[in-house]
Amino acid sequence: MSEILIFGGTTEGRLLASFCDENNLEATVCVTSQYGAELIDGSDKIKVITGKLDACQMQKMIFDGNYKKVIDATHPYALEATANIKKSCKLCNVLYYRVCREESDIVSGVCVNDHDELIAYLNSNDKVILSTLGSKELPLLKNVHNYSERVWIRVLEADKIAEYCESLGFSKERMIMGKGPFSVAQNICHIKMSNAKILLTKDSGLRGGYPEKVGATEECGIELVTLKRPVETGYTLEQIMEELL
Repeated sequence: MSEILIFGGTTEGRLLASFCDENNLEATVCVTSQYGAELIDGSDKIKVITGKLDACQMQKMIFDGNYKKVIDATHPYALEATANIKKSCKLCNVLYYRVCREESDIVSGVCVNDHDELIAYLNSNDKVILSTLGSKELPLLKNVHNYSERVWIRVLEADKIAEYCESLGFSKERMIMGKGPFSVAQNICHIKMSNAKILLTKDSGLRGGYPEKVGATEECGIELVTLKRPVETGYTLEQIMEELL
């Protein structure tokens, strides 16, 4: 049984799995999607578990697995997941490490602090929007005036995602599916496809494709609206790698 449990689904999670494999460290990696699992190179040292876990399931996994170190490499905006992982580690008396993604030093355009501010800004105009916030934020975008006509969505290609989007009122004609991070050229292509005047994004950092979105919006001459990242404390990817050795 491995002593290291990684909650991943991000670039950092994949890099940590590769690091453990290269350094003969056995680790278990939890991801929520099949796509996340496919990104991790499998080996006899790395066990991948796929599926979303609630707080009770996380606690049971940590306790039953007798892990010594738990690394939270979930997305910077996955606040509920991080809260559940942290609570589970505390209850199981296991060391908890949070990977803090390097922030972008090129945050551009309009920055909003929270969901309310975001919706208020989007409702202050009638511009066509291309959202790259992901599928979890789709219920939020229903608060945008005339959202079914104004909002295009770019989401991860996954099982039944189209049906989910349609159930919320987003038509297939305004869906772009793909696997990021996307290049500047790909972002430009999607902007032109949607005829968007606003590209909506999170501060996904250098590893999450944020600079490429900045470059694309500048090239197309459209507005970039960024939902600011929640403030958190933790360790850099490099610091955690050193801790594992």
